[in-house]
Amino acid sequence: MISVGKYPEGANLLRDKVVVVTAAAGTGIGSAAAKRCLEEGARVVVSDRHERRLRETAEELGADVHAVPCDVTREEDVQHLVDSTVEHFGRLDVLINNAGLGGTCSLLDMTDDEWSRVLDVTLNGTFRATRAALRRFAAQGTGGAIVNNASVLGWRAQGGQAHYAAAKAGVMALTRCAAVDAAPYDVRVNAVAPSLAMHPFLAKVTSDELLAELTAREVSGRAAKPWEVANVMVFLASEYASYLTGEVVSVSAQHA
Repeated sequence: MISVGKYPEGANLLRDKVVVVTAAAGTGIGSAAAKRCLEEGARVVVSDRHERRLRETAEELGADVHAVPCDVTREEDVQHLVDSTVEHFGRLDVLINNAGLGGTCSLLDMTDDEWSRVLDVTLNGTFRATRAALRRFAAQGTGGAIVNNASVLGWRAQGGQAHYAAAKAGVMALTRCAAVDAAPYDVRVNAVAPSLAMHPFLAKVTSDELLAELTAREVSGRAAKPWEVANVMVFLASEYASYLTGEVVSVSAQHA
């Protein structure tokens, strides 16, 4: 088994940048990304549709955090998120699109509503937030970066995941095409594709048998910690990735 790496010390990779993270409440990748961005010197806006958990997360993160409730399925919420960020911090530099919705259901039993709900949060929500951020970046004229959260299921098959896999494959395609549209404005658009990142909510909604199966696919012998995925997000948001756009970076230790 590959051991968990040492939690990194901040190195000011995002010094003075204003970063928005969607679906940042709780203990998953979003909150880990917000924490890592703060540790790298950023000023952070956290957003989520769960207002109570959002407040709790913002309080835990502490100073330099602005919390804005947002349901990414609502265009007015997404626009308010961008407007509130600019009103509070004066600008926007980085958007991390973390909002997504999963679930397990055979395609034979899946309803139109179940399909559409996952697509609306995971793919359409990423589109709405990306569009709003790109418009803001274009108006500012100062460049920027967008990091989307995709999944290895955008490449690989898993039973009961047709809606989620289709949405994440769409996020990958959106990332590539948005990068072309964003390039004239000096904006980079990239994505991460995690395989298995363990946190309490995932453990709550996933059977022990499936988690054991997924973990067995990892050559490391373990799932990733959310902060290990967040580290790659920070890299993509930083100037260390200045020539990287339209790419999907696999954050995975799976067998080929």
